[in-house]
Amino acid sequence: MSKASTQTPPLDLDERLLTIAEAAERLNTSPRFPRRLVAERRIRFVKLGRFVRIPESALREFIASGLIEPMTTSDVWRAA
Repeated sequence: MSKASTQTPPLDLDERLLTIAEAAERLNTSPRFPRRLVAERRIRFVKLGRFVRIPESALREFIASGLIEPMTTSDVWRAA
């Protein structure tokens, strides 16, 4: 298997790129949080000269990766 197949898909050129402020607004956080995500390489981003942009898909992936499903009654009894 080639290394390229295990990497994230290439960026769709028609995809909207969000500024740090727009990403913070979507996450309902301060701009410092998306900046930290970028600095720690915890989210995909695009560097355009000195500008940093976050693809909408990367933001959706980040949110989905933090999603925790609720436990059902059977899960509670199984865990005990």
